[in-house]
Amino acid sequence: MIPPECKRLAEVDFPIAKVSKHAAREKSLRHGHPSTLHLWWARRPLASSRAVLMALLLPDPCDPECPEAFKTGARNALSDMRERPSGWDANISTDAGLRRTLLRFIADFANWDNASKQDYLDTARALVHAAHPEETPLVVDPFAGGGSIPLEALRLGCETFASDLNPVACLILKVMLEDIPRHGPGLADELRRAGTQIKENAERELADLYPTDPDGATPIAYLWARTVRCEAPDCGAEIPLMRSMYLCNKPNRKRALRPTVTCPTQGPPQVTFEVFEPESDAEVGNYTVARARATCLCCNAIMPPDRVRSQLAAQKGGADTVFDDRGVRIGGARMTAVVTLMPGEQVRHYRTPTNADYDAVYRAQQRIDAIIDEWERGGRQGLRPVPDEPTPAGGGSGAGRAFSAQKYGMFQWGDLFTARQKAALVQWTRLLSNNRDVFGLSFGKMARHCNVLSKWHTGSETVAPAFAMQTIPVSWDFPEMFPLSSYAGGIEDSIDDVVDGTNAISYISTAGQAQLADAANHPLPSQAAGVWFTDPPYYDAIPYADLADFYLVWLKRTLPDHTSLHDSFETNNPLSPKEREIVQDETR
Repeated sequence: MIPPECKRLAEVDFPIAKVSKHAAREKSLRHGHPSTLHLWWARRPLASSRAVLMALLLPDPCDPECPEAFKTGARNALSDMRERPSGWDANISTDAGLRRTLLRFIADFANWDNASKQDYLDTARALVHAAHPEETPLVVDPFAGGGSIPLEALRLGCETFASDLNPVACLILKVMLEDIPRHGPGLADELRRAGTQIKENAERELADLYPTDPDGATPIAYLWARTVRCEAPDCGAEIPLMRSMYLCNKPNRKRALRPTVTCPTQGPPQVTFEVFEPESDAEVGNYTVARARATCLCCNAIMPPDRVRSQLAAQKGGADTVFDDRGVRIGGARMTAVVTLMPGEQVRHYRTPTNADYDAVYRAQQRIDAIIDEWERGGRQGLRPVPDEPTPAGGGSGAGRAFSAQKYGMFQWGDLFTARQKAALVQWTRLLSNNRDVFGLSFGKMARHCNVLSKWHTGSETVAPAFAMQTIPVSWDFPEMFPLSSYAGGIEDSIDDVVDGTNAISYISTAGQAQLADAANHPLPSQAAGVWFTDPPYYDAIPYADLADFYLVWLKRTLPDHTSLHDSFETNNPLSPKEREIVQDETR
């Protein structure tokens, strides 16, 4: 047993520079990393969690109180490594040499490339066992969030108990710490097979909502703009709210929209667009909205923010098109361009929308209306197919400043999606509901891309998903992604992320335990744990609960029987627990 007065390696010359370098690199890992399973805000890097935890568990060999048994076990574990990296101290027979080698091992093990190598895993676990031969350490994290700390505890061979107040975090924890380790390496293959079948079913069910072009091109994104009506005298033109006229803005490749104003004999002026290739920025028109002030393209009048918000609020945010009884667009969101791909090509093409594009949107509205009508006529059992839970109120200078949706009439979470996105996501929840809980996490990435908060990135020509920052702001113009594509955010990509994330954990064969719990009233007594290791939430930087509700409302419909996806502290609360959350939010 390590005497309490014995120093740990964390208290000596910890290799912070090398560990920080490996931690920073993790931000660029987009495939084959546990973080790809599901987004969680302010997730701790695995590298630093692994290194710090190991340094806390191991005693300093140079400390007079360090047990000789540990030194012997550590030397044996290090000597048994098949590939000892260059730069290690060859003389581990001395206490100083052993200390330097242990610190170097911790730094090297922080490298993600070494994290799953059996040689490193065996050595790390042997070192922890040498330090704690009588009882395997229990590592407890009461603010576990995305699960970095408890996952690294399992990697080091420890037992772990992870808890969090938030249901979405708890689902992530249960999948990472319980489901994947229990099923082992075969789970990834099972998920891939099931994913193929789910994708085929989705393609069949949604094909009529995303038709291909007559020339064989596949639309991969539909670019939309919310609209308001100019209130200047003798105008009344429709103002498409656009941050930029650029569609593609690369050094050697530019595409943009050129607006043209026409004045019919009856009715207000009208704006049409054409796609062109500008030779300079001077040829490209200005944006039509900034800081909620809209500029009319027909008369140049400026509409103040309060009037823009008022008109959009009357449209529940204005992300849906308004059709007449014949399916002809008469208002609401306007499609400005369609991004397409020809078979076998990677170059994006841009065209103006056609009646066929709007026909598909009209069919989607009819479909989602029919789904809701069927649910209502069926006795309203279970949750409404489209989330009707309330969005965050927003305002204030604390966490609530992150939300502006309700200013624009988006009072329900379902208002953050177009009718076609709702139809696709409802179908996706149904396809996933009969599969393992881990598949429920694949819904998150698709929903993060398929919403009206996303943006079209003119540099990479891709859909930039919601939560580029920890906020839920309004997006004046937005892309409607083709969810059946293989690109980021599509069904195939979402499934691949879950499979790859599962693969990254599947070699951990010992399961941990995760539970929905309040850290202030923890289910474990203090003396039960060998190590309490945590990173508590930020005071007012990240409103975790409100952000997580974006996912929770859909996850409850995808995994209706999952016991963790509810507020066990306030039974009438349909969303994440907030009264017990330790963040500063002036709206509450």
